[in-house]
Amino acid sequence: MPERPQALFAMTPQNVPLVFPPELLARLRACVEIDSALVAQDFTAPRVREALARTEVLITGWGCPRLDPAVLDAAPKLRAVLHAAGSVKGFTTPEVWRRGIAVSSAAAANALPVAEYTLAVILLAGKDVFALRDRLRERRAFPYGGILPGVGNHGRRVGVVGASRVGRRLIELLRPYDLAVTLADPYVDAAEAARLGVPLLPLDDLLRTSDIVTLHAPQTAETRHLLGARELALMPDGSVLVNTARGALVDHTALIAELRAGRLSAVLDVTDPEPLPADSPLYDLPNAFVTPHLAGSQGNEVARLGRTVVEEAERLAAGEALRHAVDGAALERTA
Repeated sequence: MPERPQALFAMTPQNVPLVFPPELLARLRACVEIDSALVAQDFTAPRVREALARTEVLITGWGCPRLDPAVLDAAPKLRAVLHAAGSVKGFTTPEVWRRGIAVSSAAAANALPVAEYTLAVILLAGKDVFALRDRLRERRAFPYGGILPGVGNHGRRVGVVGASRVGRRLIELLRPYDLAVTLADPYVDAAEAARLGVPLLPLDDLLRTSDIVTLHAPQTAETRHLLGARELALMPDGSVLVNTARGALVDHTALIAELRAGRLSAVLDVTDPEPLPADSPLYDLPNAFVTPHLAGSQGNEVARLGRTVVEEAERLAAGEALRHAVDGAALERTA
């Protein structure tokens, strides 16, 4: 039986038993040699430096320190980084790929709960649940005497901005519903949009024609304030903005002005800054529904990330290619 490669955890220590519950940890230990009591948060710590010298597989997650050239020099045997979370931008450097180290991410697994959360929000927003719940609480009686005009999801127009992993998964989840879904993404052509099963629109046209706009674009220099005052003004009166991507995609000053005017509503799981300052009007505006960055994997969902990493470790042990490998060159282009 071949010797198992040496592995090391590099993440917030409290997360290890959550991401790798006993059954997953047992599977991981079947294909790598790893000490779950030694978790690297500081690559300069003596015990960690000693472990790095023999580490072939680094199991990373939220809280992983940056893999700069000095750290990589201390890990001459390192050949794979398996990330039990989404983006690897925060801790990898171009040097990782220059040294031929394979990198895998559980971003696809993390995309599912974000897409599920967004689907739920879209359906609830279509029913005007957030405003009607507040009105019911205030009046302690039904705020209507019959059918509410303008409420419902039959033919509701949903504009998806960004064909990211989450955006694509959301489009799949929206398919069974009686909704009119469109997509805006400058990197998607008509043929690709046809494969996704949605019409492709320029961003301005999508904003003009959507009852609900949901953001799933990456955060780059080009996408900062992707929706500013001009773009928000294009959205129809009474429409809803949903952001589960990154707070900086939206100019919050312009959004607050629209919310104060009562023209739009917003559901924000991400903000800029994050968390918001205590005096932010977004906490108190009745047409702003803010949640604490919980759309991504939480609670029992994080074990799905661990399972992805374990499956990748099993592929490594079997000499197979990683299924969720990260393209370093593509990552640099979106940095």
